[in-house]
Amino acid sequence: MTLFRQLGPITIALALGLGSCQQAGPSDTASGNGDSEALNLSGDKVVNVYSARHYNTDSELYEGFTEQTGIKVNIIEGKDSELLERIKGEGENSPADVFITVDAGRLWRAEEEGMFQPSASETLDNNIPKNLRHPDGLWFGLSRRARIMVYDPEKVTEQELSTYENLASPEWEGRVCIRSSSNIYNQSLVAWLIEKNGADETEAWAKGLVSNFAREPEGGDVPQIRGVAQGSCEVAVVNHYYLARLLKSEKAKDRLVAKKVAAFFPDETHMNISGAGVLATAPHSENALQFIEYLTSPRAQEFFALQNNEFPASQGIELDPVLESFGEFTASPINVGAYGKNSAQAIEIMDRANWK
Repeated sequence: MTLFRQLGPITIALALGLGSCQQAGPSDTASGNGDSEALNLSGDKVVNVYSARHYNTDSELYEGFTEQTGIKVNIIEGKDSELLERIKGEGENSPADVFITVDAGRLWRAEEEGMFQPSASETLDNNIPKNLRHPDGLWFGLSRRARIMVYDPEKVTEQELSTYENLASPEWEGRVCIRSSSNIYNQSLVAWLIEKNGADETEAWAKGLVSNFAREPEGGDVPQIRGVAQGSCEVAVVNHYYLARLLKSEKAKDRLVAKKVAAFFPDETHMNISGAGVLATAPHSENALQFIEYLTSPRAQEFFALQNNEFPASQGIELDPVLESFGEFTASPINVGAYGKNSAQAIEIMDRANWK
């Protein structure tokens, strides 16, 4: 179900034509019928954001934008595919100004559908490295997610680990856990490897990796970490923030799982992004650009790093202590836009490799 809420003095949560209204949460102080007039989607001092990020802490970040600019932020939350279909269905009458998603491949899909307009901004060019933004300013990275290895230090030494490619070597037979090929993070990883090594080499790697699986892919990234901690496998490939969350969890059992494993950043670490772009039909394009610029400001970048366990897109931003404890690593310089471009080929390769 898609939720709409207006941030600022009043928070509104309601369904917009996608089923019955969801029960209001503790922070909800009012509800409406979903029409533009009731939600004040128009006017000069609003920006309407369609977001596939689902972090409660982001609300505080968006409220900071309102405090700074006087522009109210209206949020529609949903799955990437749901939001993209909604934007297409609304067409030129869409109230959406900004689309935010948590994978570069999804940004590429929106780009291919012609959903973004180019944004010229010295602020964004200065704040966001070239490999984390579209060359024509169609979208911009906001935060980074590292796809790392989590391993059992009682069975694996750090010296045994090196690259993603090495996990396809025979010595890792029966020792690797990873989630299914339907997962967008794995699809982007394979798409990145295609860009880095070519399709033939990547297909050979995928077949080797599958032959080294300790078990059939199951669950999300946290179950992969638990698999290592419980001895089902010796190394797993996961997004870094899942381990960070376990380390910081209020639940003792989560922290115990995290303490049984160790993190390793491959020699050239694959990075994905949360990113955003101004929509082609945006009724408040200037506000939209201002909003995205705000999300790349030092204040917002520190928020991503300290509140959401993500790496900032900008350089020189203070990290969360847990992320700091992971140590330095070398991030891939490949432009994240390649993930979407190579996504169809990546899925075909994973299918041929029998990656479930």
